[in-house]
Amino acid sequence: MVGRDQVRPLAPAAEAPSSDDGEAASQLKQVKRKKFIKCCGCIAALIIILAVIIIILIFTVFRVKDPIIKMEGVSITNLELITGTSAVPIPRPGSNISLIADVSVKNPNIASFKYRNTTTTLYYHRTVVGDARGPGGCAKARRTMRMNITVNIMTDRLLSNPNLIADVGSRTLTLSSYSRIGGRVNMLSIIKRHVTVKMNCTFTVNITSQAIQEQKCKRKVDL
Repeated sequence: MVGRDQVRPLAPAAEAPSSDDGEAASQLKQVKRKKFIKCCGCIAALIIILAVIIIILIFTVFRVKDPIIKMEGVSITNLELITGTSAVPIPRPGSNISLIADVSVKNPNIASFKYRNTTTTLYYHRTVVGDARGPGGCAKARRTMRMNITVNIMTDRLLSNPNLIADVGSRTLTLSSYSRIGGRVNMLSIIKRHVTVKMNCTFTVNITSQAIQEQKCKRKVDL
């Protein structure tokens, strides 16, 4: 009976978590959070730096610059002069006079400038006396390309102009031209810009030496 009356042992109580373990877990989470924030900050800073570099390159190195077109010289072929009624030499009627313009195309960009056929119209005292089409080509990066444009003169229109006798008497001929060149600048297949160059020139040619005595050009570029 005594054995039956003995008190049975109580079950062991569950151990409560230590406060030190909770603090360690909290500190570990804070360390991971700080590392994550630093990593995100580094990535964001790198993206901003790359964006700034790209913007600088676009507005400096990769900025599309205007092609520079210049008329270097002019020569006249098949010019036959006869003595007119006023004893002043004039071009022979029906002769095939041609004007050959030496034109340079300078490409200041870091990519090539590929242009299509060029068109040129020649004026004498606001009257069209000739036109021409030049072949297309490609101006390499930061290079200057030369080409010759042959303009066939309309002799009848030139002879019918009342200013011709005075100009031939002074051995100078003042002409004006309008040229249009369209093309495309391609930079690393990333930046592609269509460019159209329009140029108006007024120049005075010495008939004897066939040299340009004076030249003034105005250029307009459409991007």
